[in-house]
Amino acid sequence: NPGTWMNKQIMKRKQITALALYLFFSSFLFYPGKSLGEETGQGMTDNRYGLGLVFGNSYDPTGDIDFYMLSGSALYDYENIWHHKAPEPLRFKFEYNLGATRGDRTSIITSFNIFALYYLDIFNDNEIKPYVEGGIGIIYTGFRVKGQGLQINFNPQIGVGMELRTQSRNTYFLCFRLHHISNGDLYKDNRGVNSALLMLGR
Repeated sequence: NPGTWMNKQIMKRKQITALALYLFFSSFLFYPGKSLGEETGQGMTDNRYGLGLVFGNSYDPTGDIDFYMLSGSALYDYENIWHHKAPEPLRFKFEYNLGATRGDRTSIITSFNIFALYYLDIFNDNEIKPYVEGGIGIIYTGFRVKGQGLQINFNPQIGVGMELRTQSRNTYFLCFRLHHISNGDLYKDNRGVNSALLMLGR
């Protein structure tokens, strides 16, 4: 059937395009920055790297998809990435995640995301820094729920979190996010998957 063949070719091209975008944005992970041990100036808000664990659970369309990921991130002053004036508490974050899901079967999950992160000066304390963040990325899931359509999808997220610096000068973070997966109607089937996740790390 020529129509079926054409639809398959279109789907393959869209998946290849999404993968190419994913690989392109992944290259930003190598953008030079300072590690936690190289912080200077304002301390907790300087350029640095982080490592964390992610625990997530879906709530729509089902509540039986759990996922666990290792997360690596790089946080920069917003103006160092986008060269225009921005509020001082605004930061830009690159994040890469890799892990597994547990549902009907175990499968891989991996994503690359970019976030705008804004520190909230609620406590007027450099040892405790709450923040809000939001962003989007590309995600691959080894599973597909009924009607999902594609395994490579967009991955918008929003969250609230907090950084805490200990007396030993180590900085830890805890974050709660709402996590969405869908293909933005690039394919005729676009059943989204919504989850809540908890992230903690250093």
